[in-house]
Amino acid sequence: MSEKRIKIAAPTGKMGVLLIGLGAVSTTFIAGVEAIKKGLGKPIGSLTQMGTVRLGKRTEKRIPKIAEVVPLAGMDDLVFAAWDIFEDDAYAAATNSGVLEASLLQEVKTELEAIRPRKAVFDPRYVTRLHGTHLKKGKTKWDLAQQLVDEIQQFQKEKHLDRMVMIWCGSTEVFIERKEVHQSIEKLEAGMKNNDENIPSSMIYAFAALQLGIPFANGAPNLTVDIPAFSQLAEANQVPVCGKDFKTGQTLMKTILAPGLKARLLGLSGWFSTNILGNRDGEVLDDPESFKTKEESKLSVLEHILQPDVYPELYGNFYHKVRINYYPPRKDNKEGWDNIDIVGWLGYPMQIKVNFLCRDSILAAPLVLDLVLFLDLAKRAGMVGIQEWLSFYFKSPMTLPELYPEHDLTIQLMKLKNTLRYMGGEEQITHLGLDYYQ
Repeated sequence: MSEKRIKIAAPTGKMGVLLIGLGAVSTTFIAGVEAIKKGLGKPIGSLTQMGTVRLGKRTEKRIPKIAEVVPLAGMDDLVFAAWDIFEDDAYAAATNSGVLEASLLQEVKTELEAIRPRKAVFDPRYVTRLHGTHLKKGKTKWDLAQQLVDEIQQFQKEKHLDRMVMIWCGSTEVFIERKEVHQSIEKLEAGMKNNDENIPSSMIYAFAALQLGIPFANGAPNLTVDIPAFSQLAEANQVPVCGKDFKTGQTLMKTILAPGLKARLLGLSGWFSTNILGNRDGEVLDDPESFKTKEESKLSVLEHILQPDVYPELYGNFYHKVRINYYPPRKDNKEGWDNIDIVGWLGYPMQIKVNFLCRDSILAAPLVLDLVLFLDLAKRAGMVGIQEWLSFYFKSPMTLPELYPEHDLTIQLMKLKNTLRYMGGEEQITHLGLDYYQ
């Protein structure tokens, strides 16, 4: 054990999970939690439920479950609320999404039907391919934020909740760059009262959460909470935040493969990626402006992993192209093709082909569970602001402005587990290993 152990409040009482968007990801997550609680499935893909942390030397053989190292909330503690642009309850939404079999949904129908979404804060200028009917009305974006604050407080009171976490599982918004309105809390609040066009719907949700001291995670590539104003608000209200963009399919494969190429110092001349996807996410990304937001997130991964400025001969001039194609018949079953042109000894060319037939929401659901539980842990541990140790879950991880994001999946996992060791009062592991031989 290390000499310093940080104080972590116990996960007492019930915890509210505030889901923005009650589509394929959210309903797969909720249905999965309810099914697991009934013994109908296993939490495969969830680090909090199935992961371990090695403590001490390898010879000690101490490899406890994560929940034995840090005090995590249990799945029985979770109480769900949602906001969506359509009024379907979680059972109807899950049925429409077509991710899970009807027989499984029938087993948790009662629990899902009880979750009816509240009216959404939504402006079609930021998600042009969707046209919702279940919407809040307000003269200003500030008014809409106050409506959200009132609803969240009412939900907490009705359900007797000890604490809450908000997670964005909504659609990708059009590309927005940081502007002057994003630079401080005061400017953001003034911008909301003046309906500034650079404040999209996702920022209104984030503002409501941070105002109430509720941790916030952004599962989409939207700018959302990644602005100075929200960094200031998170600091002022002692709130942890993280994002952006759940790392599920094709980018997950890139963060596995690219570090391997770099480790072996194999060159790269080109990486072409294309996807077909038929769910609501695919429909939204059919809009060029929403795709631009996603593209920025996807393209940044290779640059940071391969470090072309450090290895110009190997990675200084590679060509990287990403395409997403909306194909309704495929529904939530995304298919990603990657053609990777690599370079070996004496400049000889080689190729890698990857065809990943994945289920987007099946990959995302365990990430939602982990982020909910880890953000709650961070809040109870007094950890404030950007939680870089949760980069493991995102395509475009948030960092301090002066830091570059770490995209290598193995490094991200090491960072996450070392943070858990630190929180549990255990020594960090460097994997040096020389002390076994000297």
